[in-house]
Amino acid sequence: MKSIYDETVDYIVRNQEMFYRLAYSYVQNKDAALDVVQNAICVALEKCDTIKNPSAIRTWFYRVIVNEALQYLRKHKKEISYDPQIMGEELLKQAYEEKFEMEGNEIYQKVMALPPKIKTIIVLRFYEDLSLKEIAEITQENLNTVKTRLYRGLSELGKNLKEELA
Repeated sequence: MKSIYDETVDYIVRNQEMFYRLAYSYVQNKDAALDVVQNAICVALEKCDTIKNPSAIRTWFYRVIVNEALQYLRKHKKEISYDPQIMGEELLKQAYEEKFEMEGNEIYQKVMALPPKIKTIIVLRFYEDLSLKEIAEITQENLNTVKTRLYRGLSELGKNLKEELA
């Protein structure tokens, strides 16, 4: 029988690209995303013994990634500026290119411009295919709060897209 540490390591190794995509969606920088993932892995391996149920590794590690990304953004708030012209459209595509065609994807750019709490929910729901219950566990929010933020974000995206088409 595997220890919780071994199960955590296996899970991280199997899903490392997914974690990079999630981190990149927050920090919008390749090197910063790698730093966030590395820090999250260190935290996870140090504290994995606190997991009581091995089936909770997925949601627990997502929470670690999100927390590390938000912590990174707080620490480097003045240094981070997202400008597609400076970073190049190529960097934007790399984060989710295996999963989605990002070329000219205005929806993705609109999602990245949403407030952080709403963006988190939309990214986890539609780009990482997590259930609302899992998102509630990751964000440590009430399920109804998650639903409200999801619908608010989708409504805002719809309104922004309608304005663009008009």
